[in-house]
Amino acid sequence: MNGKPRIAVIGAGAFGRNHVRVVSENPRAQLTHVVDSNPKRAREQAEMHHAAAVSSIDEIIGQVDAAIVAAPTSEHANIGCRLLEAGIDVLVEKPIAATVAEADRLVETAERHNRILQVGHLERFNPAVVELERIVTLPLFFEIHRMSVFTLRSLDVDVVLDLMIHDLDIVLALARGELADIRAAGISILSPKVDIANVRLEFTDGCVANLTASRVSTEKIRKVRVFQPGQYISLDYAKQTAAVCTVGGDAGLAFDQLPVEPGEPLKFQFDAFLDAVTTRNPPKLNGAVARRSLQVATAVLDKIEQHAGLVRKTLAQSGWKP
Repeated sequence: MNGKPRIAVIGAGAFGRNHVRVVSENPRAQLTHVVDSNPKRAREQAEMHHAAAVSSIDEIIGQVDAAIVAAPTSEHANIGCRLLEAGIDVLVEKPIAATVAEADRLVETAERHNRILQVGHLERFNPAVVELERIVTLPLFFEIHRMSVFTLRSLDVDVVLDLMIHDLDIVLALARGELADIRAAGISILSPKVDIANVRLEFTDGCVANLTASRVSTEKIRKVRVFQPGQYISLDYAKQTAAVCTVGGDAGLAFDQLPVEPGEPLKFQFDAFLDAVTTRNPPKLNGAVARRSLQVATAVLDKIEQHAGLVRKTLAQSGWKP
């Protein structure tokens, strides 16, 4: 690769625009193409950031070194595999794909063509989460809430794949034991998909994680609490702050703010992608890691469906009618 990597952003929707901005602002990369099936949307973003607007990924083959896929989840596997087969490194938005089988296709294609495949689990680049990863030793209990107001974005997937998968990824990264059991419940409110869900994960070492995600809240909440021997850690994703309460010492309890340097996770994520593209070292958030998170998220959805079936049976037996 000579000079700066040439980058294309595929998908110029609500979140794709953020990727376009971040790539265009990075001095280590060159934004060359914005791809979107909507020519007007592609043109608006391309002109704003001095790139070429195209409507098909076929038009960027041979013209770019790497691409960011911010298209709908249902298109991740087809677009990603086409790019990887053409020798293009790929950063694909989370979830990695719509199904585990499609995730396997992406992982296998990347390996076969010796390409970089990174997945956009953005919260792992949140400075507060980076500090949390440093301080966690033996987590025994997680309490996580991720609440959002309703929008029309990402309604092609349910709240588990849209929001909760961020926290599933973090719990799986921090937990020391193997996942042993999943309990889950969820309901649809404003869309045909599950809009609010509650999940309990149990691990072989006794660690338990309670996760709640909602996209029909009246306020935005992004918080995680972690309990480990002698310590309680509280983190706010949105504010990028973290505090720790430690038992011991003369005072009995010591409260400290963790040294978090705020920054934009999307920029850190793209820098990590550029590092992988230029060094050819596997990214931390690679396809295999993202596949595991998707596999657990899919299992959560299966448990939610089982619970929904039980509720339907109970309502039918009671004679209740809507």
